[in-house]
Amino acid sequence: MDIYTLHPGTAPLLVSLPHDGSALPEGLAARLTDTARRAPDTDWHVSRLYDFARQLGASILVPRHSRYVVDLNRPPDDTSLYPGQNTTGLCPVVQFSGDPVYREGCEPDAAEIAARVETYWRPYHATLDAELARIRGEHGRAVLWEGHSIRGTLPFLFDGALPELNLGTAAGASCRPQLQQRLAAVLAGQGDYTHVVNGRFKGGYITRHYGDPETGVDAVQLEIAQHAYMDEDSFEYLPEKAEKLQVLLRRLLEAALA
Repeated sequence: MDIYTLHPGTAPLLVSLPHDGSALPEGLAARLTDTARRAPDTDWHVSRLYDFARQLGASILVPRHSRYVVDLNRPPDDTSLYPGQNTTGLCPVVQFSGDPVYREGCEPDAAEIAARVETYWRPYHATLDAELARIRGEHGRAVLWEGHSIRGTLPFLFDGALPELNLGTAAGASCRPQLQQRLAAVLAGQGDYTHVVNGRFKGGYITRHYGDPETGVDAVQLEIAQHAYMDEDSFEYLPEKAEKLQVLLRRLLEAALA
């Protein structure tokens, strides 16, 4: 089964894009609501946005399936990453809008969730872990860059408008202080995009679980407000906007490699 694609690179950098996929397995789409079948909570086009990272020698890991199948950036026991705040789970039953994902009575049971974890979640994470180990073995260190995007205004998840660039390092725990400082300096040195460090999005399961600077793995998450590079209603990629953003993303990845 085609679960993911891995582009192996030559640099100590792995770009993981766990919410880029939008495919739904046969039979699942019929169980979803009309709005959910569009897979609106996809991190649309982030693999296209980060394609330039190949030129930097980065490895790139991209899943095929929608987060509605299983969310690769949630822990396998579905523990909440943001206790006390609205969020979505391992096999989401609620959209970012607050609307249901499934038609009434069609939600997955515990056995189906466990099967999805085995079929989709574990292979992605086994590959991510192995690629990090390969990179660290070759270079003595590895930077894991978690690329994400989200609609800029989602009252169900957060108040007001999200900054356009949201850097997360698990409040400083997932990477070396020097790396966070370099990335924060790049963001502070530009005036085109609003930004925040460790705001509403501090990093999901992947950032928190794999980031271990003491053993040579620095993990960073960047959540991008989608209007910075696409149309949030039609999901259309906007090349002119995207190319402008890619200039800054390249500077961030270069700083991560410094």
